[in-house]
Amino acid sequence: MLYKLLGICLSIGLCSYSYAQETYSISGTVVDARTQAPISGANIVGASAYAISAIDGSFIVKKLQKGSHMFKVTYLGYAPKEMTIEVSKNISGILVELNETDMVLEEVELHGKTKNRQVMESPIVTIEASKEFMDSNRENSLMQTLDKIPGVSTINIGSGQSKPVIRGLGFNRVGVVQNGIKHEAQQWGSDHGLEIDQYGIDRIQIVKGPASLMYGSDAIAGVVDIKPSPVPEKDTLQGEVNLLAESNNDLLGISGGIYSLKDNWFYRGRLTYRDYGDYKVPTDKINYENYIFELYDNYLRNTAGREANASFSLGFISGKVKTETFISNVNAKNGFFANAHGLEVRTSSIDYDTSNRDIDLPFHNVNHFKLSNSTTISLDGHLLHFDVGFQNNYREEHSEPVPHGYMPKPPNSKEREFNKNTYTFNVKDDLKAIGGHAIETGLQIEFQDNGIGGWGFLIPAYKRFMAGVFVYDQYEIQPDFHLQAGLRYDYGYINTQAYYDWYPSTINNGDGSTSYVYLQRAQDKDLNFGNFSGSVGLSYIHKNTTYKLNLGKSFRMPLANELASDGVNYHMYRYEKGNLELDPEESYQIDVEIGHDAPLFNINMSPFVNYFNNFIYLNPTPNYYETLQIYEYTQSKVFRYGGEVQAGTRLFNRLKLEASAEYVHSEQVSGEKEGFTIPFSPPLSGLFSASYQFYKILFLQDPVFTANYRITAKQEEIVPPEEVTDGYQVLNVSLQTKINVLKNTAPLEVRFKLNNVFDTKYYNHTSFYRLIDVPEAGRNISISLTQTFY
Repeated sequence: MLYKLLGICLSIGLCSYSYAQETYSISGTVVDARTQAPISGANIVGASAYAISAIDGSFIVKKLQKGSHMFKVTYLGYAPKEMTIEVSKNISGILVELNETDMVLEEVELHGKTKNRQVMESPIVTIEASKEFMDSNRENSLMQTLDKIPGVSTINIGSGQSKPVIRGLGFNRVGVVQNGIKHEAQQWGSDHGLEIDQYGIDRIQIVKGPASLMYGSDAIAGVVDIKPSPVPEKDTLQGEVNLLAESNNDLLGISGGIYSLKDNWFYRGRLTYRDYGDYKVPTDKINYENYIFELYDNYLRNTAGREANASFSLGFISGKVKTETFISNVNAKNGFFANAHGLEVRTSSIDYDTSNRDIDLPFHNVNHFKLSNSTTISLDGHLLHFDVGFQNNYREEHSEPVPHGYMPKPPNSKEREFNKNTYTFNVKDDLKAIGGHAIETGLQIEFQDNGIGGWGFLIPAYKRFMAGVFVYDQYEIQPDFHLQAGLRYDYGYINTQAYYDWYPSTINNGDGSTSYVYLQRAQDKDLNFGNFSGSVGLSYIHKNTTYKLNLGKSFRMPLANELASDGVNYHMYRYEKGNLELDPEESYQIDVEIGHDAPLFNINMSPFVNYFNNFIYLNPTPNYYETLQIYEYTQSKVFRYGGEVQAGTRLFNRLKLEASAEYVHSEQVSGEKEGFTIPFSPPLSGLFSASYQFYKILFLQDPVFTANYRITAKQEEIVPPEEVTDGYQVLNVSLQTKINVLKNTAPLEVRFKLNNVFDTKYYNHTSFYRLIDVPEAGRNISISLTQTFY
């Protein structure tokens, strides 16, 4: 199917090329006027022609008739530039220099600095992922797309799900924010993915290190902040269609978006659907719990899934007001590797190898609905931001009903149900800079109500309330020297609800008699938490070099699973118990960043040192519940250090070389596991990338060939029950190009990728399935087509 699709696309392109009229073309380069650095992703728009600058800033506009043509060149953060060109022959060597400029902030009439300048002046260590980065590196899930960023990794759950990890910390220690609202799912579970449609995202800001000052309790390790898309250009109607196919899991996907601005109203809409089968691994057997599972044709059985997403937003912009209302729904059904769930497949009557596309037990259904509004008002030196939102995360986990211990055979397959409602209100005031001070104050309120169901108890139903106030000041000592300081106070409470087994257990009394008791797994309990967060930092810009230093203190409230879980987790084949005596986590961190950005060379280093006074983790004990080992949540002091380094250069103008490395060392310095690391600690890793842009190959416009070579060291720093993970090397290659298919519109963008070129068998230490001896996916060929209409 994949090869047929590729052949059709190439045939269309060849036909279009063969019948093209004899016309002219112009080509050139878009650069930053100050640094002469190339600008990738600039729009060159004419009356009947369109181009986007490539990674080296180059562009080519084809099929121009003889005569005068006017073009407008635009890029976010730069003043637009118009140029008129007389065309009577092919023209090359045009140099377009764009100037950074004060710009209208989110199209509200309050002038500010460019986003690039704001990032340089802030002492916080951040990195931006642009739409071009997202499109070029798109993988099966949002976090797999982002894991090429140094310091960012993922906990993968099959081929379609993953959750973020920043510098070795994940779960509820990483905040995920979308359109100003913190995304609230069931992120506490290692087998729970991130229910966000990655299509239609234009910009993501990654904050490395403690960010609870600005984002709240759960951002103790960092933030993945998904920014709203920019307002469409006036009086435009544009759209795009994305097609995707992959060979490893027979994935077929389509996503279509449309957006427009008419008068003062604008809207955006998107529909996405993906369907995929079981994925293949480079092995034919799995050894789990001393049992050998044979894999049919290398398929990891029952890892198929499907996903259907819809989103729409309606906005209004006029004068000093901008408001946009977002509504979205993400629905997914995914199978879990059958041999991972309690080992039932040894006796199951289900024929898992009948088809690689069916979704049998065990599986989960997840639906995430989100409704929110973001409003910005400019008023007398104040820029007011209001975010209000409601989201419902509904999750069902199904498995084969089998008796276990005193539990009889359940009446249905619904093992667990989670129904979480979250209400959010944020308000923030950006005060116009006075005397060098840029002051920001804010209030954030969130309420959660999480209900449960199903026959398998793990965590109780609970209600959770959090409120935080903060003040933040960035003081301009000199134009290139800034001091930042901030303080925040958070209050929260959690109410867990009592739960009793639905079946009686046998209890042997002291007098020799026997009782049948419905055991209590959770109790009614109210817990309150409060704590301060703060940070102070410096940034200094000297020509093309930026220096940053930031000291931060943050905290995180314990979660319901950490406080009150008491049940069997069959996904991990263990019994988990919470601890109502847990204290909030407190983290202290020092971040340093030195970055040099020159026209032909750039380098960035960002080391950190981190100390947890009371890190919460799930500790294996020597005790057993029936046949399952008991794991209990406990706390210890943890010392961490590490960092990232990234460098890049351009050779011969069209060859771009990049290299990056990341390392995290974590050590428990107290408690039962003193001297051990913490779970899911990523090993030392390096990524080497080379990209070469060709002038032209037949009908292929601006083809870019890229090779990524990842080297990962052996991970010997483990905490039981983890095992040592061997190092590995993996090569991925890709080809991106454009083909003129339709007249008077943008060219068809084609991305061809070959992941795991040599079908290497390797293990990702932070993968969910790594614990059960499942390697990463084997060789995968994918093709992505994007057609933009305007």
